[in-house]
Amino acid sequence: MRRYSYRAKDSKTGKVVKGVIQAENDRAAGKLLIDQGFIPDSIQQADENSWLAKLQSKVATKDKIVFTRQFATLIGAGLPLSNALRTLIEQTQSRPMRNVIEDILNMVEAGKSLQEACSKHPDVFDQVYLSLIQAGEASGTLDLALKRLADQKEKDAAMMSKIRGALTYPGIVLAVIIAVVVFMMVMVVPQVSDLYNQMGQVLPGATQVLVAISNFVIHQWYIVLVMLGVIGIALVQFFKTDTGKRVMANFKLHVPIFSKLFLRLYNARFARTMQMLLSTGVALLEAMRMAGEATSNMVYQEQITLAQEKVQAGKPLSEALKDKKYMMPLVPQMASIGEESGKIDEMLGKAAQVYEDELDEQIATISTMIEPILMVIMAGLIGFIVLAVLMPIYSLVSSVG
Repeated sequence: MRRYSYRAKDSKTGKVVKGVIQAENDRAAGKLLIDQGFIPDSIQQADENSWLAKLQSKVATKDKIVFTRQFATLIGAGLPLSNALRTLIEQTQSRPMRNVIEDILNMVEAGKSLQEACSKHPDVFDQVYLSLIQAGEASGTLDLALKRLADQKEKDAAMMSKIRGALTYPGIVLAVIIAVVVFMMVMVVPQVSDLYNQMGQVLPGATQVLVAISNFVIHQWYIVLVMLGVIGIALVQFFKTDTGKRVMANFKLHVPIFSKLFLRLYNARFARTMQMLLSTGVALLEAMRMAGEATSNMVYQEQITLAQEKVQAGKPLSEALKDKKYMMPLVPQMASIGEESGKIDEMLGKAAQVYEDELDEQIATISTMIEPILMVIMAGLIGFIVLAVLMPIYSLVSSVG
């Protein structure tokens, strides 16, 4: 599938719209636009590497969850696959998501399975999603598979939203600290320096340091911006490499305060994904591979790969997971109970629920703990600047006295 940027007029409102659509060729793109109620004006193949094209075609997590939930409801109500997809096209407000559904519909009507059609959009549907759809199609329980996917995606989204929410307040405080420091450096410190220069006095050491930093920020600000830009771009590129991913993965697993939070997140995600895959009939080794990938942490994933090799060699899952460095104890314990009772997927689901509940509590605790730490840091920085500014003023007053 190719991406095409287009300019078209809405046949109902007459409004001119621009966007990106996916199709086999420009003629197919024009037909899709007409079917959507647009009159194409221009259609050009988009630059696949363009950041604008990627942004315009990006499907939001919320839209994917809504699509999956509605799809499960329609299939569960007995609608044929093609009819369900047409209904979803009409109900979907997000243009990128609608383009994806239209492409899926075209391929399904051309004889492709739903799993094959969805696999053409790897940036929207991951391997876990595709495997559950494939299992659902094979067993005739596609609606249940989609419902499980929607439930899982909603839990993941809620969890990440809580983590981001816990970091929002510290981020605001940090921004305030930076703003105050910049204001003091740009507006206050230069005035103190000028005052001392006029009186021929020597500034205290701490104030001289501030003045040097202030002069650099005021007169060499463009160098600061260039340096920040170069460092930012270099870091982004570095973290796209395997070495960078490994560094970030290790950082998350060892960073003070947050390491236990990430550890619970990865264990909960692994156990929940395993439960979902095993309950739909996916083979154990394949489920382990995909559940490891679902954690999105290279180091944790390597531990799962080692456990996978032990299972392949004949060891039970609980024993294979038991000695892994980043595997929390409840997961292998519940896996062992599941092996004995024949309900391993159910037991892993309970382990995931325990860690998800603990994660909620830890997020609240960390959020509460970070606030006073940031306040102390802010008080220390601003206190140092104020002291460095007031020291020369008191010295001047003393000398005049």
